Amino acid sequence: MTTVFDRELGELKEKILRMGAMVETAIRDAVASLVERNSELARKVIENDHKINALDVEIDEECIRLLAIRQPRAGDLRFITTAMKITTDLERMGDLAEDIAERAIELNEEPILKPYIDIPRMTEIARGMAKDALDALVKGDTKLAMDVIKRDDEVDLLNVQVFNELLFFMIQDPHTVSRAARITYISKYIERIADHATNIAEMVVYLVEGKIIRHMEKPEG
Repeated sequence: MTTVFDRELGELKEKILRMGAMVETAIRDAVASLVERNSELARKVIENDHKINALDVEIDEECIRLLAIRQPRAGDLRFITTAMKITTDLERMGDLAEDIAERAIELNEEPILKPYIDIPRMTEIARGMAKDALDALVKGDTKLAMDVIKRDDEVDLLNVQVFNELLFFMIQDPHTVSRAARITYISKYIERIADHATNIAEMVVYLVEGKIIRHMEKPEG
C-alpha cells in the first residue's frame, strides 16, 4: 500500500529529474550557442538560469519539510539528505552552463579562432554522464553510476588536449590570446560539469550501498 510519504518521496524524485533535464538543456544550448555562433540562444540560457535556481530552493525546502515532519529513518533518510546534495551539484552545473553562454557571447563578437571539435565532444560526454548519473539514481543502479565515474577521465584528457592546442595558438600569435583564453575557460567549465556529474554518481553508490567512495581511486576499466 502506497503511503502519503511514499508519494512525497516520488514527487521529490520527479522534481530532481526535472531539474536535471533543465540543466542538460542549458548545457546543450550553451555549447550550441558557441558552435553555431548564436548569441540569442546564449542569452536564453542566461535568462533561464533563475528557473534552475528556483527549483533548487524548492527541492531543498521540501527536503527540510520531510525531515522535520516525517522524521525518516534508514534508506529514506539517506535518500532525502542525498537529494539535497545532488541538487546542489545540479545547480552548480546550471551556473557553469551560464558561464559558458557568457563566454560564447564574447567569442561570437570576434572572428572564429578554430573549428570547435573537442569542445562538443567533451560536452556530449559530460551531458551523458549527467543523464546517466540521474538514471542510476532512479534505478538504484550502482553499475551505471560506476560507469559514469570512469568516464570522467575522458573529459579530463580532452580538457588537457584543448588547453595544449590553444597554448600553441597563443605562443604562435599573441593576437589570439584573448579568444584562446576564453575557449580554455569553456573547456574548464565543461570539465567541472563532468566533475559534478561524478559527484552525483558517487552519491548514488552511497545511497544504494551505504559506501562513501569520494576521494577513492577511480575504478579501472
